[in-house]
Amino acid sequence: MAEVWFSSAVELVERLRRREVSAVEVLDAHAERIARYNPSLVAVVSADLDRARQAAAEADRRLARDGTAGPLHGAPMVLKDGHDVAGMRTTLGTDVYDRVPDQDGTVAARLRAAGAIIVGHSNVPPFLAQYRTENEIFGRSGNPWDPRRTPGGSSGGGAAAVAAGLAAADVGSDYGGSLRLPPHFCGVYGLMATERRVPATGFWRPLDGRARTTRILMSFGPMARDVADLDLVLRVIAGPDGRDGEVPPVPLCERRSVATAGLRLAVAPALPGAEVAAPLRAQVERVAVRASDAGAHVTERLPKVDWGQQRFSGELMSAATAVFDPDAVLPDAHRELAWYLRVLDRRDRFRAAWHDFFAEYDALVTPPGTTTAFVHDSMADEGQERQLVFANFAGLPVLTAPAGHDGAGLPIGVQIVGPPWSEVRLVEIAHALEESGILPGFTPPPGY
Repeated sequence: MAEVWFSSAVELVERLRRREVSAVEVLDAHAERIARYNPSLVAVVSADLDRARQAAAEADRRLARDGTAGPLHGAPMVLKDGHDVAGMRTTLGTDVYDRVPDQDGTVAARLRAAGAIIVGHSNVPPFLAQYRTENEIFGRSGNPWDPRRTPGGSSGGGAAAVAAGLAAADVGSDYGGSLRLPPHFCGVYGLMATERRVPATGFWRPLDGRARTTRILMSFGPMARDVADLDLVLRVIAGPDGRDGEVPPVPLCERRSVATAGLRLAVAPALPGAEVAAPLRAQVERVAVRASDAGAHVTERLPKVDWGQQRFSGELMSAATAVFDPDAVLPDAHRELAWYLRVLDRRDRFRAAWHDFFAEYDALVTPPGTTTAFVHDSMADEGQERQLVFANFAGLPVLTAPAGHDGAGLPIGVQIVGPPWSEVRLVEIAHALEESGILPGFTPPPGY
């Protein structure tokens, strides 16, 4: 069963449908792998393998009975510890939110309905608020490429689990880079969908009947080992649910095959104010040269925006998550409607500039951070947000793809940024760059 560990979800589901393997066999193979590697990685938390095995057995019975197989039939998955899964402990990395929900959130419910087997949650930092993954409940997550280093945050546990073959995919969230830095650090794919593409129902569920605060800037999306899996999982979880009233009925278009030749790509080896390590800049430059050689129209360019406006993304996030906490350290003005509306006006102008920019380009390629995976307890997470939060403030989708490695063998990714609702186009672009040999695809960490 070793080959199932690093199979893509698409390939795995096809094998299950052809009955070359059973869902129970696949689940047991992943359970053995979790038992072997998770004690050192601390990537999967609150695992419920008994219920997962029951779900896998039912998937096998259903396939044998009437041939019914959903798009994720039998695929073992983890969900970021913040998504409600009925009967599974949910913490957001803090005892403040430590509880066992009695019903699935929308993401979990849609994945189950599609046939996915939810194995457990993936580890996160407290309140999902750091670029590293460690908390006092479950401990510190390690990076499969080097356990002395972090897998990033806040979706770090999921990226580590996917990279190490503990699960086929994960669904994380992104408030300021959480679906881009961990895939970059762990050498996997991540897709931060357009803001409001995926319902937030059952994610970071409010306490004590309070109003939901994570209404803006937050995005969701999958992490996986294959770019096609991003498309597969996104199609399952996207779209209105009748509960989150801010998710519009914007359909996902059909995926097509596109060529690198003719793509209009902007590139930026670094964003203003960010000090990006030379190996990360070099990968973006390499992609630019290779894409140009393959016939793409490549220009080093960024939109003309006030990059200082990005600070309002952090201020909005802080205000939204703390407004109902009377003890939170928050400027009085940030609790007022007038301040909120003024910041939203600035956000509108920031987003409009990106809209105009993407009239000329299919995508922007830039580093998904400022360093490769940094050593635990270092201060290297400072400054990472300068490469990341612009996309949240502008509400843009971003696909992070493996691009290579640095001199120490650590993964380096690139983030491919597009206009709102262009997730499928980003998948097409990433696939085209792989078909051209410009992007290498996923490589398992040594020793796994």
